[in-house]
Amino acid sequence: MTPPNVSKVSRRGFIGATGATTLAASAIAHPAIGSVKGANDKVNVAIIGPGGRAQEHIRILRRIKEAGGNVETVGVADVWDGNDEIGRGLYPSAKKIGLDINDKNAVTKDYRRILDRKDVDVTLIATPDHWHAKQTIDAMEAGKDVYCEKPMTHTVDEARKVAETVKKTGRVMTVGVQSTADPRWKAANDLIVNGKIGKVMQGTTSYYRNSDVGQWRYYKLTKDMNPKTVDWKMFLGTDFGLAPDQPFDRARYAQWRCYWDFGGGMYTDLFVHQLTHLIQAMGVRFPSRVVGAGGLYIENDGRDVPDVATVVADYAEGCQVIITATMANDVQIGELIRGHTGTITFGGSPADGFRVAPQKVAGAAPAPPGANKGEGGELFNPQQPKEDTRALWEHFLGCVRSKNQETLCTADLGYAAIATVNLGVDSYRYGKAYFMDPASGSITDKDPGWSKKWEATSHARGQAKQVQGWKAGDTGSKLIPPPYQKLEGDWKDGQDPAGNV
Repeated sequence: MTPPNVSKVSRRGFIGATGATTLAASAIAHPAIGSVKGANDKVNVAIIGPGGRAQEHIRILRRIKEAGGNVETVGVADVWDGNDEIGRGLYPSAKKIGLDINDKNAVTKDYRRILDRKDVDVTLIATPDHWHAKQTIDAMEAGKDVYCEKPMTHTVDEARKVAETVKKTGRVMTVGVQSTADPRWKAANDLIVNGKIGKVMQGTTSYYRNSDVGQWRYYKLTKDMNPKTVDWKMFLGTDFGLAPDQPFDRARYAQWRCYWDFGGGMYTDLFVHQLTHLIQAMGVRFPSRVVGAGGLYIENDGRDVPDVATVVADYAEGCQVIITATMANDVQIGELIRGHTGTITFGGSPADGFRVAPQKVAGAAPAPPGANKGEGGELFNPQQPKEDTRALWEHFLGCVRSKNQETLCTADLGYAAIATVNLGVDSYRYGKAYFMDPASGSITDKDPGWSKKWEATSHARGQAKQVQGWKAGDTGSKLIPPPYQKLEGDWKDGQDPAGNV
């Protein structure tokens, strides 16, 4: 019997009852682990950095409140006075929320005023990337739980410190990767760890889009963005070692994603979206080897960050992730997870679900390139939340009330994602491959014998390594040598190693 929300289309029985049944419970479970805050207790939220993305959070928080969610937005901090026409910045956002713009403890250019307030339970951090780590750590040390927009931090070292602060303080934190509210990734992982596509080999994802004005240049510059309305010194964070001192520039303020001082371009702003859910589905976290490539091939408009970029990350679990993009063409290559005995293909939108198609691995002759397009297979379509950002918030608020740190996108997951993409940035910028020890977090550009390790395992006829949570033994993870392979071996003293075979 086909379980709810699953449409069988071909290859009956390929998935099997065990894997398919895992998709029946597709709703996001409530995270309660205890009763710290009552389910109906009010949660007061303050917003730090009410730019473009934060406007969506303001809308979502209002919708949750109107639906009886008992959440209140009580403060806002930003370095820019704002502009009513484009609807961003300090005062326009305060008006949207319904705050008194003359209340300096609720509407301020210094986020530390917000953190000093005892009535603030949660801080939403939606500032430029270079501020994320400091403000997140400051908030947790001030006793606040944190919703931090992606990417979690600007650097790998900052990500490690944030993850350590979560453990030290016991605060609840989530990273705003909306796609982690999509149940497809957990459903796919359930199939993977039960061996339904065999040994996991490779994940591929991308973020393609196009713009004639140049990526992120569509954030409008206005005359009233100037040193009188923008606290430029605070924006830079130079006093805190966050960015070098430099003259005020409207573009560097409003289009900061184009510059290395404040962000990581496609690598950190866009790749994090795709990578976070892909490594969740595959069952890997920290990479062992990362290489980044790309260049500025068309967007020669004064920016730093490339318009074509690719990251290749290899994992100690014995698999690889490829993330690639361009900002000047929006034809997609698709999102796939390839195993030895099957392939998972994710639809272009969450509502499309994902398909699991078997591989034909019998026989010695591989199919030519292009013959298999991954079509067919079984369709899995878990029920989606109506709004992913709202689902992320509602799950997070449940975690805040119960003090459950297992949010949909934890600091540890945010750390793993930023480690991968940021090492890709450094590889692109400095022309090196980077190696990370997943256990210690140490990073080097000196090859610790990556290729030699795999060669040694092969020469010893060792077992394939598996992703985290693997439950399927050697299912889909072993080769079947042809009979003539018994003729293999070193000839010593003129003797045939095959003997009488």
